[in-house]
Amino acid sequence: MNVAMNVVFIGGGNMADALIGGLLKNGFSTSQLRAIEVNGDARRRLADKHRVECFDAPQKAYRPGDVIVLAVKPQQMKEAARFSSVKPNANLVISIAAGITLTSLARWLGGPSFAYTKLVRAMPNTPALVGAGVTGLYALAGVSGAEKRQAETILGAVGTTVWIPEESLMDAVTAISGSGPAYVFWFIEQLAAAGESLGLNRETSRTLAIETVLGSAKLAAQSADSPAVLRERVTSKGGTTEAALKAFEEQKLAERFLRAVEAARDRGAELGTLLGKE
Repeated sequence: MNVAMNVVFIGGGNMADALIGGLLKNGFSTSQLRAIEVNGDARRRLADKHRVECFDAPQKAYRPGDVIVLAVKPQQMKEAARFSSVKPNANLVISIAAGITLTSLARWLGGPSFAYTKLVRAMPNTPALVGAGVTGLYALAGVSGAEKRQAETILGAVGTTVWIPEESLMDAVTAISGSGPAYVFWFIEQLAAAGESLGLNRETSRTLAIETVLGSAKLAAQSADSPAVLRERVTSKGGTTEAALKAFEEQKLAERFLRAVEAARDRGAELGTLLGKE
């Protein structure tokens, strides 16, 4: 696979590590990928693991036309954006920080926010660490079709990508897929704990819970039928599954779950406002 694109990651944490590894597996050469990381230990770990050049300052790392990926936590984004020394529209810039709006990012990059039009906001999730992530992407109108494909290539190296039509919906993406793995881990935890309560040993309960969730997700992904139809097929009238689902309904779990996801969405918007202040 011949990929004509150079990428520089600002930040050398887990997500940069995963993206670099995914890109290398997808045909990128080590010479096409660079990282900027101020922490010496993290910089050396990344260089030793992937054999890519790592720098402590952007002035040493950039080449003309590099795609810049700001791979830092939301609380670090203001500092990272200012540290990046990116000039208006000289590069496509991708942010993977939850909650940070592109208006805030543009302001931190320097100059008036309207001067920056080549910005993409991405929301990957932690399964990206094993190449099974999903990323919501939103681009400003000034991002070209070719640049969108570049963003898809980079984030698609660790899973699936979907484009979101409005930036305001990125908080919903954060609530569904960004925080979603925690909901799934919680469910696995509860299912395994229930197995122990019913008399199974811990290891057996854990295996049954994990493999059930994994297999069900694979079936849902590969089936032409909706999850609702798949659920109905498992639910025999008067059977064990129906008894469990009736208990869910009695406890109004669907309504409670919706409120929980709405709380995650609202907190994402709130954090974006708080972190976006000067």
